[in-house]
Amino acid sequence: MTFSICVYEPVETDGDESGDDEGEREHHDCFGVAVTTRLPGVGTLCPFASERGAVATQSLVNVDLGRRGIEYIDDGLAVDDALESLLNADHDASSRQLHGVDAEGTFVFSGEECGDWYGHREGDGYTVAGNLLTGESVLEAVADSYESSDRSAPLSKRLIDALAGGHDEGGDKREELSVQSAAVVVRTTEEHPLDPSYNDLRVDATETPIADLRETYEFAKEGYEAAMERYEESYEADQQETEASEAEEN
Repeated sequence: MTFSICVYEPVETDGDESGDDEGEREHHDCFGVAVTTRLPGVGTLCPFASERGAVATQSLVNVDLGRRGIEYIDDGLAVDDALESLLNADHDASSRQLHGVDAEGTFVFSGEECGDWYGHREGDGYTVAGNLLTGESVLEAVADSYESSDRSAPLSKRLIDALAGGHDEGGDKREELSVQSAAVVVRTTEEHPLDPSYNDLRVDATETPIADLRETYEFAKEGYEAAMERYEESYEADQQETEASEAEEN
């Protein structure tokens, strides 16, 4: 009833704003997950991400698989060990789909009792999975869209575009269900004065989930940029004050 993509991207940026090639480079980890389905509220159930990993749980959804999977990854467990251990303790594993990424690897699982067509795919730093789809080409379109995306664009935008690729290919086959939903969540180790609002978006009930999520993204990005233009100095001063206070406490 769902298809989704989980992604890990290492990002390097200039350590200063001078543009000097000799300046120190800064490394950031970026994790994201995007999902859509022909049911309402998918953003409350399926996508999970942190600064150390991304997980999607679907088919016969068990929210704890996503929530605890991220907790295990944050505690230092590898993504395959984390998710495999959860499935081993799950009596309904045969009806689950579970996949995810961390900075070192990927994990994908589709139980044999998932609704046809179902399957998954792994690539370099990403996983894709879906069930009750029109066919395998849906996942191929999601993966192809992500792989060919412009890495200079925000990850959240490119994940929405990847969903659009699968949606245009047929997506969820249950056309009798008109109320749909979609979501995207991105987490990064890069520090911002204010976390980008376009990195955590949901459309909970609509007949046009991808178009609505894309429009929501555009508005959120526009609003974030306007807020930063007006209040960035205040946000930075507040962040520095908080960091100084925490340093004193420690």
